[in-house]
Amino acid sequence: MRQAIAEAGAAARAGEVPVGAVIAQGGNVLASAHNLIETNNDPTAHAELLAIRAACGALGNARLVDCDLYVTLEPCAMCAGAISFARIRRIYFGAYDKKGGGVEHGARFFSQPTCHHEPEVYGGISESECGELLKGFFRERR
Repeated sequence: MRQAIAEAGAAARAGEVPVGAVIAQGGNVLASAHNLIETNNDPTAHAELLAIRAACGALGNARLVDCDLYVTLEPCAMCAGAISFARIRRIYFGAYDKKGGGVEHGARFFSQPTCHHEPEVYGGISESECGELLKGFFRERR
């Protein structure tokens, strides 16, 4: 989660909403990314999706079966769908997102009968630190 938090800090410095993600397999980091929505003018450039693309490229496989995702914010429904399709084994996320979350809040994507793969989910990892990154970012913009 430390590396995901560092990625979130890089996002904030770039003027992006501070969300960072890391995908690891065993003890090896396959990919890390942060939000690039504004930078790329791309609403799908969420940290999770960028990390999934990079990890799939690193493995040469569209499935990340033995991989774990560490992300600083509860994934939205779009990212939850990609996580399911990539067959990620476990998600560890920091701050809960009552408004835009799609795992524990909102769509609760993984509990839907149409979900193909449900990863293990562990929320609230470094929750205070991850939440403060987001609160500080938005506080500065108001």
